[in-house]
Amino acid sequence: MVSDFRKKKILHVFNTLFDSNKSGSIDNNDLEGIASKIAKVRGYQPGDAKFKEILESLQTIWNLLQQRGDADNDGQVSAKEWIDICDEYAKNPNAPQQWQNACMKFIFDIEDSSKDGSIDAGEFSTIYASFGLNKQEAVQAFNKLSKGKSSVTWSEFQELWKEYFTSEDPNAAGNFIFGKISF
Repeated sequence: MVSDFRKKKILHVFNTLFDSNKSGSIDNNDLEGIASKIAKVRGYQPGDAKFKEILESLQTIWNLLQQRGDADNDGQVSAKEWIDICDEYAKNPNAPQQWQNACMKFIFDIEDSSKDGSIDAGEFSTIYASFGLNKQEAVQAFNKLSKGKSSVTWSEFQELWKEYFTSEDPNAAGNFIFGKISF
């Protein structure tokens, strides 16, 4: 059973990052909206190689997510199905599913705009602001997840990711990986 606290965190990711058209489910139609938000902040245009790369990555994530999470085979992942697969991951975070690995790497890569292998507060907050979150709150979230350091590396990000989906501790650093400071 997923606690109310973990459910709020899981639904934050669902509602903020993935359900771009706010239909109440994730489906193939959400990919363009997600890609457009990222492209806008990065200065890519539809048709650019980078825009196509983002869409291809999102299509891979969607295909893996749909295989694993679309329990009723309706071509969509509902909020309940999303909670279920995130909880499945939380039960064994040391053996993540392919969609989780692909999603985690994608999120890190879009945040690491400098491609230096780490994320800083500016990169982090810019992405989350493009998804409609308050930029200052995202900076505060970064400071909490980085524990005051100037950047977060890929290996640190992976541990924070696990913590986000598994922790019941409201003060755990991983809880801030998706740009919010409270749930």
